[in-house]
Amino acid sequence: MSKKLAGLIVLGLASATPAFAAGQAEAKGFVEDSSLNVLLRNAFINRDYKGGRHDSGEWGQGAIANFESGFTQGTVGFGVDAFAAYAVRLDGSRDRAGNWGIDFFRQDSTGMPEKDVAKGGASLKLRFSNTVLAYGDLRPNLPVLSHDNSRLLPESFTGTMLTSTEVEGLEFNVGTFHAQSRKSDEGRDSGSLKGIDVIGASYKFSDALSGAFYASDVEDVLKRQYLNLNYVLPIASNSLTFDFNGYRTKQDESFYGGGKNRIWSLASTYATGPHAVTLAYQRSSGDVDFNYGFYQSEGWVGDGGGSIWLANSYWSDFNAKDEQSWQVAYSVDFAEYGLPGLSYRIAYVRGHDIDVGTTTDGREHELFNQLSYKVQSGAAKDLHVRLRASTLRVSENARAYNTSGNEVRIFLDYPFSVF
Repeated sequence: MSKKLAGLIVLGLASATPAFAAGQAEAKGFVEDSSLNVLLRNAFINRDYKGGRHDSGEWGQGAIANFESGFTQGTVGFGVDAFAAYAVRLDGSRDRAGNWGIDFFRQDSTGMPEKDVAKGGASLKLRFSNTVLAYGDLRPNLPVLSHDNSRLLPESFTGTMLTSTEVEGLEFNVGTFHAQSRKSDEGRDSGSLKGIDVIGASYKFSDALSGAFYASDVEDVLKRQYLNLNYVLPIASNSLTFDFNGYRTKQDESFYGGGKNRIWSLASTYATGPHAVTLAYQRSSGDVDFNYGFYQSEGWVGDGGGSIWLANSYWSDFNAKDEQSWQVAYSVDFAEYGLPGLSYRIAYVRGHDIDVGTTTDGREHELFNQLSYKVQSGAAKDLHVRLRASTLRVSENARAYNTSGNEVRIFLDYPFSVF
């Protein structure tokens, strides 16, 4: 951890003040405020590729238990968080496993996916006023370091994170991490992370306007900055939302020769009653693609599989060098039609000007559909079912960047509280 970052963490604790909110003053106790929640997840992803690439797919059953203690009473409160996760493979042969984009179960030395995965972690936390300092196994959710929870089991990172909400509307984060646990494998540092430092804040200027700025330094890989601005314009009982997200990246020369990238998206969503229509534009420019996620053990960035907060990210991220993409989407909530818990979204994204070295005119387009239902009452209350299908087509001259195919995802999440 850099001396500057350590100093910022100490400064964050020293500057904490109870002037704005109660925070630690409302602590009820380590046991009194504790909770244990369990998520049962059955997940299936199948990818039917075109152009000669082998199809891939995996199916598994997972269970994730999350314990969060309360804070002890006093000026400084102490607590412990912990999690345990287990998954068993239900399907996924040698020929169909090993796809980086699915990554339920890591392949062994013979190429067979593991039969099961068991992992866990814990962290210590202390709170002064409205500032929390945590050390241990964490699952950060920041635009420059966002753990991936979109597969069977979530990934996690080991390090130190300070989160402060001393000022109303402002959240400040600073952290340093030195290990990454793969979502598909056991071991605290199965991703072989060298190190990543993050810092930034989000602020709600008013009920209509909010923004955020974050930066990261992934050791020997890249430095990255992120900017977000979000504005909601009320129109009678409806709303028009503008959402800007942008990243600027400078890769180290030791990471595939270096290079720079700038990528941004601007989305506008008009919502009226249960309906919402979105139009979005996304633009990538620079020397390289927008690279993120996966694991340094596989030669990649290692900053979290969810670290792409852009409008046009579905199966394809539309993040190639010099790529421009457009999106039109429609979503509907069926609660007003007598079907609470049921929703549907369809989106079409078209990308062009992909530069793969041999051409600057590559193209791709994706049709995305997702039907989602959450049970509202009864024994299966909160059971969440997601059915997702994508059709992706990539021009022949851009196959070095992406591959055409059809994808199906079926997720069943059943959360329940133990205490």
